[in-house]
Amino acid sequence: MRIDLHTHSNRSDGTDPVPVLMTHAREAGLDVIALTDHDTADGWVEARQAAEELGIGFVPGLEISCKLNGISVHLLAYLPDPSYPPLAKDLQVIRDGRTDRIPTIVARLNSIGVPLTVEEVLAQATGTPSVGRPHVADALVANGTVANRTEAFDRYLADGRAGHVPHYALEPGHAIDLVREAGGVPVIAHPWGRSSYKVMTEENLAHLVKDHGLAGIEIDHQDHSPESRTALRAIANSLGIFYTGSSDHHGAGKIDHDLGVNTTEPEQFERLLETAKNNAAASGAQVPEAYLP
Repeated sequence: MRIDLHTHSNRSDGTDPVPVLMTHAREAGLDVIALTDHDTADGWVEARQAAEELGIGFVPGLEISCKLNGISVHLLAYLPDPSYPPLAKDLQVIRDGRTDRIPTIVARLNSIGVPLTVEEVLAQATGTPSVGRPHVADALVANGTVANRTEAFDRYLADGRAGHVPHYALEPGHAIDLVREAGGVPVIAHPWGRSSYKVMTEENLAHLVKDHGLAGIEIDHQDHSPESRTALRAIANSLGIFYTGSSDHHGAGKIDHDLGVNTTEPEQFERLLETAKNNAAASGAQVPEAYLP
């Protein structure tokens, strides 16, 4: 059974429309796919419909923007009620903050001689409720400034670069609390990838498990070396939490993240579903259901 629990569509910063993503999932031989767009559940209905038509499993999810000590941390939330008011409110603030910074990013890039307009960025953000740095990157690709998203981030948009502008994000413990209150399952995404390795120490992970109910961590991910995966698996086992594996697929927006490049073990997936059942019962929230044919 091949299970990929972290993917993105063009409802956030992926490049594929939801039905195309689901079709690609079936073509890649996946049995179950989760759609985890950034800070939005907009693609869930369309994804479930496509999954039913294609005969593959579907798990509704989100990837929530967080920060700890100023360092970006991402939280995957599986099967929460996205209409739970405190969660919905914070997600809206995150989306608005991401979109509102676009003029500032453009102005900063213009100040160092990079040709770009806000209109060019917005033209790249079709079908999404918020506009982010990947759409700025796509605009830079479209006007010939860079060859791909990776170059755009490396030269202009990553932390410390001229075009980097921070946006509102949640403290991880608070985000975990919201997800559990909404009946969902919180899982830290790529804890030792990108810059999050600076703050996702074993001590901090233990704190999030003990004091907030963190349920799992994503281990098998392209940002993690074999050594990191081994160490993280030992940490998960010592903390008594489950672990996942996934592609973090963004369509053409991220290289070397093909659907199914990493997958979640069926036993770990069962633990996630059992946690979802328990959290939903404890919260009383109107949670969505996974589709598992």
